[in-house]
Amino acid sequence: MRLTTILGWLVVLAGFYFGLSYLLNGDGSAAGFGIVDPAGYYVVKGVRDLAYALTALILLLMGHRRALGWVILADSIIPIGDCLAVITHGGTVGYALMVHGSAAVLVLLTAGLLLRETAPERPRAVPAQ
Repeated sequence: MRLTTILGWLVVLAGFYFGLSYLLNGDGSAAGFGIVDPAGYYVVKGVRDLAYALTALILLLMGHRRALGWVILADSIIPIGDCLAVITHGGTVGYALMVHGSAAVLVLLTAGLLLRETAPERPRAVPAQ
């Protein structure tokens, strides 16, 4: 196995580990992050949203439309999670659905359209002679 493949898997696993750590033990994970001022998390969210946008931009500019569709589908968890966070942490359901729910629908629709346009063709039956 290539070293870069192993490192790639480590990056993926680290992302899952840190993401799940925050979801399952937010206070403990926040303490280990090193930010004392809660406003610092605005910077964290901004950087992560920019990283997602750059990932999508790179795939779009390189013409990797199928990979872009899969990345956008996977990243639809962002507005879905944001919607649930607003609903479960003091926001109104109406606002959560209007802002984050509509974003989730747009992202899922975009992913679906990209994956549909780039779907591999099915083999066609050869007529019997």
